[in-house]
Amino acid sequence: MRVALFLTCVNDTLYPDTGRAVVKLLTRLGVEVDFPMAQTCCGQAHYNTGYRHEAEPLAQHFAEVFGDYEAIVTPSGSCGAMVRELYPRMGERARAEGRGDMLAATLAPVVPKTYELTEFLVDVLGVTDVGAYYPHTVTYHPTCHGLRGLGLGERPTRLLRAVKGLELVELPGAEECCGFGGTFALKNADVSAAMGADKVRNAESTGAEVLCAADNSCLMHLGGTMTRLRTGMRPVHIAEILASTKEEPAV
Repeated sequence: MRVALFLTCVNDTLYPDTGRAVVKLLTRLGVEVDFPMAQTCCGQAHYNTGYRHEAEPLAQHFAEVFGDYEAIVTPSGSCGAMVRELYPRMGERARAEGRGDMLAATLAPVVPKTYELTEFLVDVLGVTDVGAYYPHTVTYHPTCHGLRGLGLGERPTRLLRAVKGLELVELPGAEECCGFGGTFALKNADVSAAMGADKVRNAESTGAEVLCAADNSCLMHLGGTMTRLRTGMRPVHIAEILASTKEEPAV
C-alpha cells in the first residue's frame, strides 16, 4: 500500500521526529510512505480564526497534492479533523453562497481517505500490536479533535496496551480539554493556562513518567506547563512510542 504522510505545520516546524517515527513505524509494517514536498498548511489556523475564504486556496492545494494517493496519514487529530469535518463544510458554504460546486468537488476525494495515524493502524491495516517496545509508565490524554471530532475512541489505548514493557495508567479527567485550542491559548491565555495546569496535575497524580497524546500541539502546551510546574514528566507523541523497539528504542 502506498500512502502519503501529511506531517502538518506544527510537526514540520517543531517536531520532525514525530514524522520520522511515522515513517519508521509504517515502513516496518510494510507500507510504502511518500512525503509530498509540495504540502503546506491545511488551512485550519485560518478557518478557526474566522478567515474561511482565505483557507479555501490551502484546502484546494491540499486536494491537489494528496489526491492521487490511496490514503493520507497524519499524526494529528486536529488536522485530520480539519480535512474530514471542515472541508465538506467549506464546500457546502461555497455552494450556499452561490459560488458553485467546484470547491466541494475538488475537496470531496481526499476527505474519506484522510486518516489520523491510530485510525489508519487499527481500521485500515487491522493491527493493534505493531511490535513496539517502550519500558515506561505512560498515561494517555485524548485530545479534543481526536476524541470528539474523529471519534478515535479506544484505538490509541488499544495500541498502547499492546506495546511490550509499557504500563498504561488511567488519566483522571481524561476527556477534559487541555486548554490549548490553537488561538484560544493566545486569546484566552489565563483560562488556557489554568486548564493546562489542571490537566498536568491530573497526569502527575498517576505517577506516570510520560504523558502521551496523538497531537503535538496539545503536547506543546502541556509540555510547557510541565516545565513551569517542574513535574519531571515528559510529553511524548504516540507515534514515537509505537515506533520504538528494543533494537532502536525511543529516547
